[in-house]
Amino acid sequence: MTGDDIFYTSSDGLALHARSYGASNDGSAIVCLHGLTRNHKDFEPMIAGLGMSDRFISVDIRGRGQSERDPDPANYNPAIYAGDVLVLLDQLKLERVHLIGTSMGGIISMILMTMIPDRISSVVLNDVGPVVEQAGLRRIMASAAPSAGYGSWSAAAEAVARSQAVPYPRLTPEDWIAFARRTHREEDNGQVVPDFDPAIITPVPDKPPGLAARLGMWRLFAKMKTAPLLVIRGEQSDILSAKTADKMVKRHKRASLATIPGVGHAPLLNEPESLSAIRHFLGETAA
Repeated sequence: MTGDDIFYTSSDGLALHARSYGASNDGSAIVCLHGLTRNHKDFEPMIAGLGMSDRFISVDIRGRGQSERDPDPANYNPAIYAGDVLVLLDQLKLERVHLIGTSMGGIISMILMTMIPDRISSVVLNDVGPVVEQAGLRRIMASAAPSAGYGSWSAAAEAVARSQAVPYPRLTPEDWIAFARRTHREEDNGQVVPDFDPAIITPVPDKPPGLAARLGMWRLFAKMKTAPLLVIRGEQSDILSAKTADKMVKRHKRASLATIPGVGHAPLLNEPESLSAIRHFLGETAA
C-alpha cells in the first residue's frame, strides 16, 4: 500500500517509525495504534477499505516493525508508548487527531486522553476496555511465544493460521498469507520471523488484577468522557466481554458500540461491519 515513511527519535533516544497514508492537510490526522505483537501494517486493510481522503498515520510502537528495539525491556509498557506517540504528534505539528487503538493500542489511547485531551477529537477502541479477560490474555501470550522462524512465507502463514484460527475462523489461505506478511519479516538468511522484539512478551500473572488495579482502569477510562467514543467488539472476543463493553457505553454517555459477527479478538477492522461503523463515526466526529 502506498505511503510515506516517518522517522523520529523518542525522548530516550530510540529510532522510531510510523507510516503516513493520504494527503497531509490542516494539522489533523487519524492516528492508528496497533496491538501487542502487531505493527503499522495491521491497519493497511482498514485504510484501504475505508477509501477516505483523510490522512492516516499508523505507528510502529517501539520494538515492533521498523522501530528500534529497546535494550531495557522495562520500557515496553503503555505509559512509555504514549510518550513516544506524543513526540510523534509534536514533530508532525498535529493539533487535532482521531485515535484508533487496537487492544494494547486502545490502552495507549486511554493514556493519551489523560495527557492531551484537548488535541483528541475522538477515539475508537478496538476490542479493549478497562477489564481485560485473563483467559484471553493468556491465549495471546501463548500464541505470541518466540519462534525460531520459518523457512518460507507459506510455512509462516500455516503457523499463523494454526495459532489464530479461533478468533478468525473465516479467513482464506490467501488471507493467511497476507496476515503473515503483515506480522512477519524476512531476514537476510531467508528465515521468516515475527516482526517484534521477543522481549515485549511478559508472563501473565496467575491471579487476575486486584480490586485497586481494576478500579484504576475504570478511573482511567473515565478520563475519556471529553471525546466521542466508538467501541468495537468481536462477537467471540475473549478479551473484551459483552458485559464490559455495555458498561463502557453506559458510563461514557457519548459512546456507541459495534459488535462484529463471527470474529474474536481483535477485529481486523476491514470487516464490512467495522468499516461501516468507523466510516460513520469519523464522519460524525470530523474536527
